[in-house]
Amino acid sequence: MSELMTPIPFRELMTWITTEYRRDGAVFGVHKPYKAGMKKLPIFGETIETPFGPAAGPNTQLAQNIIAGYFAGARFFELKTVQKMDGADLAACINRPCILAEDECYNCEWSTELYVQQAFEEYVKAWCALKIMAKVYGLGDPNGFVFNMSVGYDLAGIQGEKIDTFLNGMVDASKTPIFQECIAVLKEFFPGESDYIDTITPHVSGSVTVSTLHGCPPDEIERIASYLLEKKHLHTFVKCNPTILGYETARSILDSMGYDYIAFDDHHFKEDLQYADAVPMFHRLQALADKEGLEFGLKLSNTFPVDVKAGELPSEEMYMAGKSLFPLTTTMAAMMAKEFGGKLRLSYAGGADAFNIDKLFACGIWPITMATTELKPGGYQRFTQIGDKLDALDFKPFTGVDVVGIEALSLAARSDKYHVKAIKPLPRRKLYDKVPLLDCFTAPCKGGCPIHQDIPEYIELCRKGAYASALRLITEKNPLPFITGTICAHNCMTKCMRNYYDEPVNIRATKLVAAEKGYDAYMSKITPPAPVTDGRKVAVIGGGPTGMSAAYFVGRAGIPVTLFEKADRLGGIVRQVIPAFRISDEAIDKDVALMEKMGVEVKLNTEAPSVAELKAQGYTHIFFAVGAWKAGRLDIPGNVVPVIGWLRDMKAGKDVSLGHVAVVGGGNTAMDAARAALRAGAKSSTLVYRRTKKYMPADAEELEMAIADGVEFLELVAPVEQKDGKLICEKMKLGDPDDKGRRKPVPTGEMVEIPCDTVVSAVGEKVESEVFTRNGITVDEKGIPAFKTNLEGVYAGGDAMRGPATVVEGIADAQYFANAVIGEAHKFAIPAKAVATREEAVAKKGVLCESAKCEGNRCLTCNVVCQVCADVCPNRANVVIELPDGRQQILHVDRMCNECGNCAVFCPYDSAPYREKFTLFLTREGFDESVNNQGFLPLGGKKVLVRLDSKVFEADLDAKNDLPADIEVFIWTVLTKYAYLMG
Repeated sequence: MSELMTPIPFRELMTWITTEYRRDGAVFGVHKPYKAGMKKLPIFGETIETPFGPAAGPNTQLAQNIIAGYFAGARFFELKTVQKMDGADLAACINRPCILAEDECYNCEWSTELYVQQAFEEYVKAWCALKIMAKVYGLGDPNGFVFNMSVGYDLAGIQGEKIDTFLNGMVDASKTPIFQECIAVLKEFFPGESDYIDTITPHVSGSVTVSTLHGCPPDEIERIASYLLEKKHLHTFVKCNPTILGYETARSILDSMGYDYIAFDDHHFKEDLQYADAVPMFHRLQALADKEGLEFGLKLSNTFPVDVKAGELPSEEMYMAGKSLFPLTTTMAAMMAKEFGGKLRLSYAGGADAFNIDKLFACGIWPITMATTELKPGGYQRFTQIGDKLDALDFKPFTGVDVVGIEALSLAARSDKYHVKAIKPLPRRKLYDKVPLLDCFTAPCKGGCPIHQDIPEYIELCRKGAYASALRLITEKNPLPFITGTICAHNCMTKCMRNYYDEPVNIRATKLVAAEKGYDAYMSKITPPAPVTDGRKVAVIGGGPTGMSAAYFVGRAGIPVTLFEKADRLGGIVRQVIPAFRISDEAIDKDVALMEKMGVEVKLNTEAPSVAELKAQGYTHIFFAVGAWKAGRLDIPGNVVPVIGWLRDMKAGKDVSLGHVAVVGGGNTAMDAARAALRAGAKSSTLVYRRTKKYMPADAEELEMAIADGVEFLELVAPVEQKDGKLICEKMKLGDPDDKGRRKPVPTGEMVEIPCDTVVSAVGEKVESEVFTRNGITVDEKGIPAFKTNLEGVYAGGDAMRGPATVVEGIADAQYFANAVIGEAHKFAIPAKAVATREEAVAKKGVLCESAKCEGNRCLTCNVVCQVCADVCPNRANVVIELPDGRQQILHVDRMCNECGNCAVFCPYDSAPYREKFTLFLTREGFDESVNNQGFLPLGGKKVLVRLDSKVFEADLDAKNDLPADIEVFIWTVLTKYAYLMG
């Protein structure tokens, strides 16, 4: 496919808008319109109903982008920058993909990819469309929005005929063919509004933001701004680069916030505009603007140039924005506000979103533009919440910037959880599956869960207060709701789409709420399963979570099952080792009671008989679910104790070695031990690890709790010896990354020591392989067997098969074993009330939540509506198509896509929708060029040229053809109900 976009002719644009609005009440996929109140703010001799909108970037490049932003609530539009290099020449300089907005945002594109004349026409089309939409759809005052031009990058280019014609046309478009065409088309579409349409002003813009390249000399910047003020008589903002802060300040701020991995040197700081030159220049420009009767201000800030070090984008340098730019830009704003006594107008861009825009506005900083937030899931719809939030504030003309307020905001940003980088690298958010061509909507939380819990459904039941029903649904796949509701590793939460909004839905806690509130009612309804008497008989060896789960699943099917546990209580490592402050015995007991309801025979204080003996007793299936109790070896001299035994003795109330405690290791068990030591009265508790916190294998949550508890950390060291109340360690440094991306620690030969009486070894716990070998079970080089062992009817799972595993992985293995015994997967029905409506799901899109009384209100119900690729596409090139049966499908529209790659970042699948979803082509050239995209090219009537499964063929929908039925319906729907997509 081609990265070149084809603008939509105005007639087709209006057909799309009016058809979609009439049918769905939506415009370009934005479902909820923002309807402005009576408030307005004056700017540039015009008015805006809300003081925010999209920044010059991917969301102001095409007419449909601007229209979608307006419909959602934007009223100030910083149009994408135009410059003398444009069109194919510029596009050839941009590597694809060019946007990465997964967390902080990066891009490697900078100005419009259209030809300047095309860009002009797009802005005029958008202008006219908004004027009529405001009027006929009741969205607000038709004169309540402002277009702000952005031009670059040197005076010669701006004075050249191409950009000069652009500027003149934007000031007065009346004589241009595109404006006249737009007026004529609007009269055809809205004949009753002809008189109003005649009043639409051709004055599209009277203001401009100056954007210059890095290294532009200060006198050149001043010449450009002076020219625009004096000669073109335009209200002028000058965009400043964050480099004006100075290298040391920028580096210090980012490092302190966890962005130490962002690479840049000081060359831009030396070459860019210096603060000492900037201040007098801005005073002179303000004076010039005052003389000309125009408004002048600074646009803070431009994106921040950094080096590509980890293949983030296919370029050598990229531009940083979003959450990490916010602390830099607010610091710039505070600096400039103080310098000018709050009198200099500041327009803002740099990580603004629903969480901070009210704070910026309260400081007198506006208009506020943004790019990163609308590139994330929710897309343009995020503007609606922002508009509603600002509506609650007082609107008054600009009187100055609150210097104290912006200084406080800039300092607060450096510790704000929405701007500080996570302590550990982001986990993989995507599933490992490829996106299906059709029916792709999925709940990534469910896909990320080893047992594929029906998470959105039980969360919805909890939202409705149906806790017993929620617990029943949970236990269809998960027999340990209390254990997993308390200590589950919650892989589901790393996949939650709300990670891209604010914080993941607290799925684990919601499960526990269902368990606690639904337990009594659910237990009272459980009846013993009907017994199966066909000779199957099951033995489960090990009473930890995996063994309990296997017994539950098998027992539920009515098959006799005996659980052998050598301890006096069930629960395994969870019961005997994990500290009580993490999980209570009462919680474990409730899961045991659930299992016992399934008729499981439990033999405590009992070593399991051998496999041969069990088979002799009639057991047809045997499942080894023994835990990883064998200590890993830390081979250093001194008082070294293995973590499992140490924690078990501590939990049993026995005396354990304390004093100054050093825990060696970086996993979850190490975190437990370090926290437990403090609670047991240790003089100090230090976690010793050969890498940094960032590379510790512990879950981020476990690491954060250890830090909160006061555990000390000694990073980049390898323990050498404990003696005389000290632990001697060799300092390490990080070398090259290993095969998992972790940087390998390299010895330095330098030593360091800390007070230490006890070393707790939390490294590499293992399963005792002798339990298998003495039964004739084959093990691998690590001493563990396969799931289905070499012995007939004998299986292993959980720690026994994986080594130290999570509880939920053990449950998954238990279910696999139960399926092998039963012969099929467990079947059940999801209650109808467990599924939210499509309207409820759509209403949550784009809404950031700082808190909620119920997590169900935050769940985006991706099982009902996903559409993320449609949300995040700036150009609206991924379109939701509704089939006659009510199913919704994603259609990729080739002519509107510039291959920015944003949909590939956020698609929950390991896929790029712009390449892998069914595609509509505008031309044969585009069709032939896109050999990897399955899709179709309309040929007239009901005839289409199709590429499907690497085959290209013509099909006539009015005759017999070779199309699969679902593809035929899809194409037929596009041709008949969505004809406006075809050009």
